[in-house]
Amino acid sequence: MGRSPGVLRRTGGLSCAALMVGCVVSTDSPPDQTSPTGSVARNVILFIGDGMGVSTVTAARIFDGQSLGLSGEEHELIFETFPRVALIKTYNTNQQVPDSAGTATAMMTGRKTRAGVINIGPQSRRRDCQASLEDPLKPLGAIAKERGKSVGIVTTTRLTHATPASVFAHSPERDWESDLYLPEADWVLGCRDIAYQLTHFDVNGGLDVVLGGGRAEFYGSGFGGNRVAEQEDLIREWLDAGSGRTYITSRDELAQLQAAQLSEQQVLGIFSRSHMTYVAERAPDTTEPTLAEMTSAAIDLLAENEDGFFLMVEGGRIDHGHHDGKPGYALMETQAFARAIEAALEKVDLENTLVLVTADHSHVFTIAGYPVRGNPILGLVVENDITGEPSPGTAVDATGTPYTTLGYANGPGAAAGQSRPVPEVGAGAVYQAFVPVEHPRIDGSLDYSETHGGEDVALYGIGVGSDRAGGVIEQNLVFDIMIQAFGWNEAD
Repeated sequence: MGRSPGVLRRTGGLSCAALMVGCVVSTDSPPDQTSPTGSVARNVILFIGDGMGVSTVTAARIFDGQSLGLSGEEHELIFETFPRVALIKTYNTNQQVPDSAGTATAMMTGRKTRAGVINIGPQSRRRDCQASLEDPLKPLGAIAKERGKSVGIVTTTRLTHATPASVFAHSPERDWESDLYLPEADWVLGCRDIAYQLTHFDVNGGLDVVLGGGRAEFYGSGFGGNRVAEQEDLIREWLDAGSGRTYITSRDELAQLQAAQLSEQQVLGIFSRSHMTYVAERAPDTTEPTLAEMTSAAIDLLAENEDGFFLMVEGGRIDHGHHDGKPGYALMETQAFARAIEAALEKVDLENTLVLVTADHSHVFTIAGYPVRGNPILGLVVENDITGEPSPGTAVDATGTPYTTLGYANGPGAAAGQSRPVPEVGAGAVYQAFVPVEHPRIDGSLDYSETHGGEDVALYGIGVGSDRAGGVIEQNLVFDIMIQAFGWNEAD
């Protein structure tokens, strides 16, 4: 289903990948870029927009178009032009509305499981170390390494966060990113934190390219990190465990590595102490690379393997923008995610590569009211009058208060026990929400952030084997699509 991808229109002499605000797509369609199921992919790239539900895609499309001076509604993000589209059911085995650990596990292993666990079978309960050791699920990162592929991870979150961890780790608790909250008794049993598993992942030599944030999870408290032992240095352990390994911490170092085109090297790039900086908050002199820059470099480095690669790219802070109740942040992160997809498409040959774009879950994020065509997507609602022309002022609710087009069913924008104030608008504003919520964190503090949504998310496909994507399918079948594109039988 779907239609052929549009041709990228050049604007001011620059390709759309060079534009800071995204890509304009024409209505002219080239031949279908979908290879028959009999073809075998050399490479597979899975893009996961964390929290990028359908309403986020719609709002980001309008936001991106308005950034280009368009009305916005008619615009298309690059992945919306892919010829294959499916809807994905995201529930976990024990939750109607899922979390990222369970959903990422489904895509990486082909098995749905519980919320909060990473690559552990559904019989095991969360935080049950012993049961998890008896019920591991092998992720695609390990399968690909066993079969000679290079494996890469690119993310804007901590590398130990749930989605990137699903490529390589096993954990009955997603919050065991370092050993800070991992009980000593469980360490004795054999459970390891996610940072430790990343630096000690040794399947066929280990991960090849790993780029993202979260430096503190790899260092002891004596180095300002989150690990229990003061002098622990997992980065040094990783460097010493193999030859041809390089650790980098800046976009300049990444660019230098990319330009060098060295073969048979492994790269670990950690560019921030925790999650990488929101696009909306990036300083002009930042040392952090963009998601597009990391994606481009990862493909160049992984492509040195003549047997091909598997790469997972996560736009992880889309999710965080929504949790913070800041749709402007989430939409800017979605723009950056789309630019990373553009960068990848300029690097790969779709005759031997499968590119999938999806989300792990949605959010309780709405686009509502009756705003006029072209109304600023981050603005207050302005409706048409009875003649169908824009009204002179903003629309108001039953109490006479203006309201925004974008909002949330719950989250930090809720005003418990108070009348709703006139909402703030703009990229950094916390938007209106209906229900105030709170959840305990692993450290005992309370989290007041907005929650995930449980509706289906979209899967967009192009390249070898993408014609397997279609209809309404279970999330774990994304794994099958990738495995089959490689020409593998998962039972082999």
